[in-house]
Amino acid sequence: MPFKKLHSDIQEKLEIQKISTPTPFQGKSIPVIKSGANLYGLAPKDSGKTTTLILTTLQKLNFEPKGDSPRAMVLVENKEIALAMYDAFLKFTKNSGLRVYVGYDQLHIDVQKSEIYEGVDILISTPRTLKKLFLLNGVNTSQLQLFSLDNAEFLAKSSSYDAFLTVTQSITKCQYVFYCEKTHSVLKRFKSSFMEHSKTISI
Repeated sequence: MPFKKLHSDIQEKLEIQKISTPTPFQGKSIPVIKSGANLYGLAPKDSGKTTTLILTTLQKLNFEPKGDSPRAMVLVENKEIALAMYDAFLKFTKNSGLRVYVGYDQLHIDVQKSEIYEGVDILISTPRTLKKLFLLNGVNTSQLQLFSLDNAEFLAKSSSYDAFLTVTQSITKCQYVFYCEKTHSVLKRFKSSFMEHSKTISI
């Protein structure tokens, strides 16, 4: 069972939330993500993609704070999804010391830049905001280990796609995981670059 091979503190959080059995998607995807492979995770709504994203992120960071720069990034389509993702992370990270930060377009960019500077482990952001932070030297990607995209179909929007490319050009080595309901032509474009040797899990 994938859950039994996760960090003991993560297992404890799962027990508190009474989550004991992986969904079919989690059973297939968690071991692949843990292995360090880039992944396209294709599954319908309510298949456990968000929980998978959270669990594998916490596992990647060994469930502990470290350094000042983000070691994991989660890109989402808009403010509402960003805040929901932040709340979902807090159910697992509360009292852990892990620093989760959420950025979105409606929050002044200078405020975000200064708060991120104080130290962040996991950064959740929208494409436009992340691009602004990057261009203003408001986020350091040198320590980044995992870059996850929730409902990655939003990259079909040219502005989101361009923002994502702008940021990835500064990343030298990182694991990428795309979560989506179905594949999209825009996502396949990355197979000629950093997703060349990626794996695909489809439910």
